[in-house]
Amino acid sequence: MGYKNPGEDNLAAITSAWSAMTQSFLQSATAANRAAVSTMFPVAFDQNSNGTNVPAPIDSVEYSSLDWEFDRTVDDATQIAVGDTVTFEKTITESDVKRFAEVSGDTNRLHLDEEFAADTRFGERIVHGTLVSGLISAALARLPGLTIYLSQDLEFSGPVGIGDHVSARVEVVEDLGNNQYRLETTIYNDDDDAMVIDGEAVVLIDEVPE
Repeated sequence: MGYKNPGEDNLAAITSAWSAMTQSFLQSATAANRAAVSTMFPVAFDQNSNGTNVPAPIDSVEYSSLDWEFDRTVDDATQIAVGDTVTFEKTITESDVKRFAEVSGDTNRLHLDEEFAADTRFGERIVHGTLVSGLISAALARLPGLTIYLSQDLEFSGPVGIGDHVSARVEVVEDLGNNQYRLETTIYNDDDDAMVIDGEAVVLIDEVPE
């Protein structure tokens, strides 16, 4: 039998206890969050200053931020029909723009440099168009089932400023068969009460894996 340091047993016991305590805390917090969101579905989350994420109230989405809002007219993928809608809303922040620029590589000064942007037709920095249009994807993700993009056509008709509140809305306009649907996709700048993106998408909706 080899030598065993008694300290190793103590360390293992401490590690095991810490792991169990942490797991218990996480399970309790998750259960509390799930219980809260389940009572509010369709849900509108309150503003949360520290950006905390919570488990999303639908299977196909992992997390939601407390300052996002969404609503939908159908909860069962087998019941999706023409006329069903999903809306997704959020305020696009300075942090959103900087992180998108870093992740995408789109460091156009129009989005990042106040002095430069002041001399453009917009007179100020504006949000990346692709970042704004990404809210359509966020709305599609909240359809029941697992939504897979097949195509998207877009027309941009106005800018979104940093700090503006925007709403993405998707509406099923045609059942194409084989779990495929054509949708009207729009985004509104709620601060200006104006449509800024219009288009349509085709999606495939699969079952959510177990």
